[in-house]
Amino acid sequence: MTQPIQPSSMVEVVDLEKFFGSLQAIKQASFTVDIAEVVCVIGRSGSGKSTLLRCLNFLEQPHHGSIQIDGVWVMARPDGRVDLAQIHALRLKTGMVFQHLNLFAHRTVLENVIEAPIIVKKMTIAEATDLGLQLLEKVGLTDKKDQYPSRLSGGQQQRVAIARALAMQPKVMLFDEPTSSLDPELIAEVLGVMRQLVEEGMTMIIVTHEMDFARNFADRVIFMDQGHLVEAGSPTQIFDQPQDARTRQFLYALDHQN
Repeated sequence: MTQPIQPSSMVEVVDLEKFFGSLQAIKQASFTVDIAEVVCVIGRSGSGKSTLLRCLNFLEQPHHGSIQIDGVWVMARPDGRVDLAQIHALRLKTGMVFQHLNLFAHRTVLENVIEAPIIVKKMTIAEATDLGLQLLEKVGLTDKKDQYPSRLSGGQQQRVAIARALAMQPKVMLFDEPTSSLDPELIAEVLGVMRQLVEEGMTMIIVTHEMDFARNFADRVIFMDQGHLVEAGSPTQIFDQPQDARTRQFLYALDHQN
């Protein structure tokens, strides 16, 4: 029997473009992410970082280009017509943690985690509950399973959001500014969970404005400017030996902020 061809990369993006009216937010973006690689995307506010992330699972619908995640390809079309079955298959490969979390306020912590596996993956309540409890143990929140999000700290809410994304058993985790809304003392608990995912071999793409985080956490850093993927390389290369003038200007401005 012929074996299926395995993708050479966990994520592959080819010539991706996204418009909001006449504004081109993403301009011919192409990149790959290897299995178990951690990629941080940095750049000024408005450079297209979050839009790029949302395009990867078609929360924002790109107008041109193609995306592959774990062997599932989806082609974007200018007329907006898409293959909904392929998008569904692509989304099953990804988990996303949003900057503003989007937890269901009227559901408990455990209910937040198990809802998608029940609805989307058709797990039984018992199966989803077993999985949910395992994930809450992973993020250190088993004792909060019956609490509502409003009773949790920001760091605890972010860890619930991570557990909820992991409940879909994704191959790739997408994080949009995972520590931006947290007080400094709460950041460590979220980073601890993310480091555990790295150690377990999870592929991750992280949009962040925290340069120390990107320097210490990423295998590779991508710098974006005005919708362009300007430069990519190791943290040492990007932060200590940037090749493009736009990258140098961005980092210089950060270093000289009051």
